[in-house]
Amino acid sequence: MALLLLLVAVLGVVLASSLLLRWNELRYSRRRGLPPGTMGWPHFGETTEFLKQGPSFMKQRRLRYGSLFRTHILGCPTVVCMEPELNRRTLASEGAGFVPGYPQSMLDILGPNNIAAVHGPLHRAMRGAMLALTRPHMIRAALLPKIDAFMRTHLHGWAGRRVDLQEMTKEMALLSALRQIAGISAGPLSDALKAELYTLVLGTFSLPINIPGTNYSKGLQVLFIACIPENIRTKKVELNEPSNSSSVCFSGKEEACGNAAADDRGTGGNEGTRAKLSDDQIIDLLITLIYSGYETVSTTSMMAVKYLSDNPKALGQIRKEHLDIRKAKSPEDALDWNDYKSMTFTKAVIYETLRLATVVNGLLRKTTQDVEMNGYVIPKGWRIYVYTREINYDPFLYPEPMVFNPWRWLETNLESHPHFMLFGGGARMCPGKEVGTVEIATFLHYFVTRYRWEEEGNNTISKFPRVAAPNGLHIRVQDY
Repeated sequence: MALLLLLVAVLGVVLASSLLLRWNELRYSRRRGLPPGTMGWPHFGETTEFLKQGPSFMKQRRLRYGSLFRTHILGCPTVVCMEPELNRRTLASEGAGFVPGYPQSMLDILGPNNIAAVHGPLHRAMRGAMLALTRPHMIRAALLPKIDAFMRTHLHGWAGRRVDLQEMTKEMALLSALRQIAGISAGPLSDALKAELYTLVLGTFSLPINIPGTNYSKGLQVLFIACIPENIRTKKVELNEPSNSSSVCFSGKEEACGNAAADDRGTGGNEGTRAKLSDDQIIDLLITLIYSGYETVSTTSMMAVKYLSDNPKALGQIRKEHLDIRKAKSPEDALDWNDYKSMTFTKAVIYETLRLATVVNGLLRKTTQDVEMNGYVIPKGWRIYVYTREINYDPFLYPEPMVFNPWRWLETNLESHPHFMLFGGGARMCPGKEVGTVEIATFLHYFVTRYRWEEEGNNTISKFPRVAAPNGLHIRVQDY
C-alpha cells in the first residue's frame, strides 16, 4: 500500500511538472515571431541548467535551434545570439532599441547607478569621468608609478613558499584598486573587504530571490558598499591635466567632474562641457570600478601564469622580453611608460589569455521596443545575451582555437578585426582596458624576472560561470 501511495505521489509530481513546463511554453508561444527555444519553469526558467552546464547548455541549444534562440535565465526571458556580425551590430546599436540589460541581481547589488546599468547622458557623464582617470597620460604620470610600487611590494618574499596563486592574484587586484581609488593599504580593513567582495561577486551571479542563506541575500547584505564611501569622504584626491581641460575630483562632497563629452567617443558633445555626478552616482561608479577590475585582473593574471607554466616556449620569450627591460635599469628603478609600450609579447600573452580562458563569456542588452533580428521579433523588455565565448573559439578567426598561441597576436592585427570583443564593443568598450593591461603586465614583469615556479597538487580550473580554481592554484616558488 505504501509503495502504491509513493508511486502515485511520484506520478503526481511528474504530471504537475509537465503541466507547469507546458503552460510556461504556451505562455510565451502566444507571441508570434519569436526565435525557437524553450523557456523552462515559471520564474526560474532554465537558470539552474544554464549555471550547471554552462557552455554545454549553449552548444546543445545551438545544435537544436541555431545561432539565435530563446530561453529564460537569471530571472528574465532572453534571446541568446552567437552570430558574430549580429552581435557586433547589437553592441553598436545602443539607443536604437537596446540598452544595458544586466541581471537584476547585479543591478541590486552593485547599485542602480553603476556604469554597466545606465545609459544616455548619465552613461556619457560617468564614462567621461572614468576616461579622464584612464587616459594614457594619466596612466603614465599618476597610475603606473603607483602600480609599479605596489607590485614590487606585493611580490616581495615569495621565494621558498607554496603559494595559492588564485588567492594572491585576488588580493593583488583588490589591494591595487583600493590603493588607487580609496587610498586603502593592506590591513584589517582590506582583509575584511576581500571577504565582502567575494560574497558580492557570487551574489551578482545568482537568481534575485531574497531568501536568507542564498548568494543573492548575502550579496545584498555586504558592508563593502558602506565602507568605501566612508573612506572617500575622508580622503581628497585630485587628478588634473596640465591643460586643466578636464579633471576628476573625489572631494568631501564626492563630486566627480569630467569632460565627459570630450572624453567619450561618439557623444557629440561640445569641448569643455562639464558633467556632474551625484554622491550616489560616484559611489556606485567606484564600486563598479573595484568590482570589475578585481574579477578581470585577478583571473587574467592567474590564468596567464597557468598558461605560461604549460608552455615553456612562451615563458622563455616573455621572460627574455622583461629581462631585456631590466638590463637597462638598476634593481630599484621602476618601470616607465616606454618600458610598458615595449612589452609587445606580454600584451599578446594577455590577449591570448583573455581569449582562451574567456574571462568574460558575454554581454547583456535589453530591448526598449520590439526589435527585429534575423527575421525574428524580440519583444520589448527581453534581454539579448551577446554570447562572445564562441567567437573566441571560432576557427576561422583563430586557427587551432583551443591552443594557447600568443604569437597569433603578433602575426596579424586581430585587435582591429570587427569581431574583436575581448573588451566589449560599441560605445561600451571597456574604458579600463589600458589600466588593466598595465596592471597585469607589471605583475608579470616582476613575477617572471624574480621567480621560477612549479605547480603542486591537483589544480583544476572551472570556466563557467566564472573562471576559477575551486581548490586553489598552488605553486612552489623559488628565486630565478
